Amino acid sequence: MALRPDQFYDHAMAVADGERRLPLADMTGWDISPFDQDGLRVAPLRPPVVPDPPRHGEDPAECRNCQERDEGIWFNDHWRLARVTGVGVPLALMLYPRDHYDMADLPDDLAAELGLLTTRVVRHVQALPHISRAHVYRIGDGAAHLHVWFFARPEGQAQLFGSWLVVWDDLLPEYPADIAEADAAVVADALVASHGGRRTAASSPPARPAV
Repeated sequence: MALRPDQFYDHAMAVADGERRLPLADMTGWDISPFDQDGLRVAPLRPPVVPDPPRHGEDPAECRNCQERDEGIWFNDHWRLARVTGVGVPLALMLYPRDHYDMADLPDDLAAELGLLTTRVVRHVQALPHISRAHVYRIGDGAAHLHVWFFARPEGQAQLFGSWLVVWDDLLPEYPADIAEADAAVVADALVASHGGRRTAASSPPARPAV
């Protein structure tokens, strides 16, 4: 059985200093880290608060993603793909079910389609010129409506490898929107060819949403 919240906190505090700061993570010393370890320190670990705060859209009637079910660059009957604006990587896309589901709630047919769609979106993003990888993330602490991130890693930027990519994305200047929009249209057209559905030029979310 997993540790209770208080047990987990006590376990973590066993290695913390007098200010409740944990040691720096090993990954801060990786050569892909965006930070120098010198002067870097961990924020104090706050005690647990139970229950967890509600996420945005726990009530489908108040869910922004449900209200935006017809917005994006590609659709079929069950899914929509949108371009996320205001990011530093060459392209960030977000895949949502059009109806209100989280990952654990997906019916089996939608779960199976999610696997196919994820593979095809990755394939089409990686086919873009000067893109080496498409990183895929599902987190889900910010919003109750399932949303799957796709981040395009630019070719040649070795420091942007791996798990630090999303932090670099937040540090980089905004990528040229006209280029990102054109590349998103290429991905949407390729998805129509490989998976059906339809492409649209409808507007994307204005900025990075909650995770």
